[in-house]
Amino acid sequence: MSAVCLFILILCLYGTARTAAGKAETDGYEVIRIKVGKQVTIQCRSASNQEMLYLKRGLNEEEDIFYLTDSKSTINQKFTDRLQFHGQVPNVDILLKNLTLDDTGPYWCVYIVSGNYELKTSRGNGSVLLVVTENRPSPTVPKCDQSQGDTPMVLVYVVICAGVLIVILIASLIWIVIKNNRLHNKARRRRDETI
Repeated sequence: MSAVCLFILILCLYGTARTAAGKAETDGYEVIRIKVGKQVTIQCRSASNQEMLYLKRGLNEEEDIFYLTDSKSTINQKFTDRLQFHGQVPNVDILLKNLTLDDTGPYWCVYIVSGNYELKTSRGNGSVLLVVTENRPSPTVPKCDQSQGDTPMVLVYVVICAGVLIVILIASLIWIVIKNNRLHNKARRRRDETI
């Protein structure tokens, strides 16, 4: 039982550490937070020979943003004046400038290879979840003196998880004691009845 609780505690700490970072990367995909009006470079990469590259947007890759082959490139009309690219398929750097709140969403580097009379698609490295935030002035937060106990949030989470772990352990011990007492009482009654 305590091993399960320890595992849950480790998961809590791991999740806290992962979400505390401003830019997280997992399995070739990145989460990028950037302010309105700034620019971002999406670096589409693939190790194998690919013939075509699509930059798609949306959870289900429903919107084509950019298309590139060795001889042709096509840019979505909404991005014509804000998108630039450098490189050749399969390694292409795509620059999106003057970002707006509407640009928020997942962007996928999708490669296409033709072979045996069929098209095969695969996602390449460089796909991102772009989060565009407003250019508001950041709220002023009063700074705490060390004497007032400036505690990092990770430490607060550790204390909360440890408290939950202690409550679970105490509840488990109480349950075990009650169960053993009931079994012991039943055995004593049976022994008294047989005498």
